[in-house]
Amino acid sequence: MSSATELTPDQVRTRLAEFTVIDVRTPGEYASGHLAGAHNIPLDLLDAALDALRAAAGRGDLLVVCASGARSAQARERLAEHGVPAVTLSGGTGNWTRLGHDLHRPAGARPVWAMERQVRLAAGSLVLVGLLAGRRWTAARWLSAGVAGGLVFSAVTDTCGMARVLAKLPHNQPRATDLDATLTALGG
Repeated sequence: MSSATELTPDQVRTRLAEFTVIDVRTPGEYASGHLAGAHNIPLDLLDAALDALRAAAGRGDLLVVCASGARSAQARERLAEHGVPAVTLSGGTGNWTRLGHDLHRPAGARPVWAMERQVRLAAGSLVLVGLLAGRRWTAARWLSAGVAGGLVFSAVTDTCGMARVLAKLPHNQPRATDLDATLTALGG
């Protein structure tokens, strides 16, 4: 594998068959469209898949993918800490589709908003509720302040607690990730 840690969609498209593609988005995001042949291992289950990922990396290059590139960069760093080399897709599946490349969409899969969009909706709604309720109950403004503080913390640490909570909601879990089946597929 080259020393690059990130590849453009065009670089990936020309070599897609050479990669073992790991999609670290939620099962709902994955089901709404993913790179052909991608295996879904949500970011919060990555540690449980380390042995299988190490074995897959021993057979060929790993490509880690998410919606924007943020979660896949976190996954790549975590894998590197454990000696598992991987590259990420620059700009994630969002950039992939913007450049006209197709995503595999299983028949009957319903679209799910990207996690970043869900976070913006939830955070914006909570801030608005806090401000509107604060007109009647002054203490309600603390809700807006708390969300603002959480967003600042999220930006500084490049983590997102709200995304972790939203990922557990039923609409983001159309079917649970069958981690055992994914690990078995990676093993062969």
